[in-house]
Amino acid sequence: MENWSVDQVCNWLRQRNLGELVPKFREEEVSGAALLALNDRMVQQLVKKIGHQAVLMDLIHKYQQQRSGIESLTASPKFSGLISGKNLKSFFARYKTLQWTSSYTLPDFPYDVKCTLAEKKCPDHSMRIRIIEFLQADMTKYLEGSLYPNSQQYNIVVNALLQAYPFLDEDGNGFFLWKRALKDRFKYVRRPIEDDEQVLRNKCKFGHRRGQTRKSSSAENKLDEFQEEAVHPEGSTMDVHIKWLKQEYVKTQRNWNEVETRMNATIAIRRKMINDKAPLKDILKLFPFLRCPHQLFREFQLLTHMEIYKKTVEILEVYSENILSLYVVRNNPINVMLQENVKRHTEEDVLKYLKMTAACLLLPDVFGDDSSLFAAVDKEVKAATPVLEVKNPFDMNSCKFVLYVEGEELAQLDDCTMALAALLASFHVFNIPCPKRIQRTLNFLESLVFEVS
Repeated sequence: MENWSVDQVCNWLRQRNLGELVPKFREEEVSGAALLALNDRMVQQLVKKIGHQAVLMDLIHKYQQQRSGIESLTASPKFSGLISGKNLKSFFARYKTLQWTSSYTLPDFPYDVKCTLAEKKCPDHSMRIRIIEFLQADMTKYLEGSLYPNSQQYNIVVNALLQAYPFLDEDGNGFFLWKRALKDRFKYVRRPIEDDEQVLRNKCKFGHRRGQTRKSSSAENKLDEFQEEAVHPEGSTMDVHIKWLKQEYVKTQRNWNEVETRMNATIAIRRKMINDKAPLKDILKLFPFLRCPHQLFREFQLLTHMEIYKKTVEILEVYSENILSLYVVRNNPINVMLQENVKRHTEEDVLKYLKMTAACLLLPDVFGDDSSLFAAVDKEVKAATPVLEVKNPFDMNSCKFVLYVEGEELAQLDDCTMALAALLASFHVFNIPCPKRIQRTLNFLESLVFEVS
């Protein structure tokens, strides 16, 4: 390999499913000798995607091992440039288990991830993305560049993560959420690799472009450019919309008709960011009106053609009496608080409001779910997934309903009905997986919202 030309290096990259790197390697004239001299920092400069970085470095390591053997490799000054002495011991320990077994070893996470995990706190959205990125890159190394793990391999990795850090299984970040996030990450990484042989085989196998002739790369590039323009028409126009929305949001008097028009104009780029798992902070920074309940409901309606607030009112009006009469909630603290407050009021509207509020807060207990993932009543919010903070729920003058996502306040709501609607909408609008320990409650509500029998 040390005597390879640039062309030979490029051919080798294509054979290893790294054809996307060829233009950059040609531009930098990376020969075989230069390839073997690459260290982690150089690879990061050459290669944008973290998954490709991991695969490339692993292939270089393996070549060195095959050529010189493990013993001579440890004394090689050239190899010391590839792996720092600090990580050498752990690398060889992991090399011996570079097969898919139940003895899978987690990767050596970056310093910031280690610090977060050491605190034993539920990571925020951006930190979860960092963890998933490194797990995906590590799995890709085990798969020798393939981007198609099977279900058992996903299970092994997620189990290893939760066994090493059991607190990640709390607050709704359980096995199925991490597995879903990891699978989504592989889908995201696979998307741009149109020329990968395995991608093409799978497309053929599952019906994509069946019976059609493969388009030329130049034609596909033009199509990609056209699609990009459709999502982001005349970059400057999109920027104008986003800038206007950010400026309008801080005003006390807002032009709501114009807000809706510009939110419509930017929905494609917004949905792309959300589907690509962009950090929630970045999404809200560009589209702050998603913090407004009625805009959150409107976004939900654009996605589902359902009026979530109207449906939620109907649900609580119809089911509140039945919920409150159930034996399972008879001695619940929420129900006890309700009975105490009912004695102080006689107005029909007030009594109806109090009962709907209690029924809303009791829903998780009816289904045997974890109520802390639904609403924190007079408690601190701990869940990272969408959850309600509720203060003084039965005090008409001081009650407070706030929607939290990833531990941060997203929106303040007027009452329990609006709060419940916002909670349901946030899962759909921000494409957040439903925690297993609250699934039955949310499935019940969604079946009524979407009128599923």
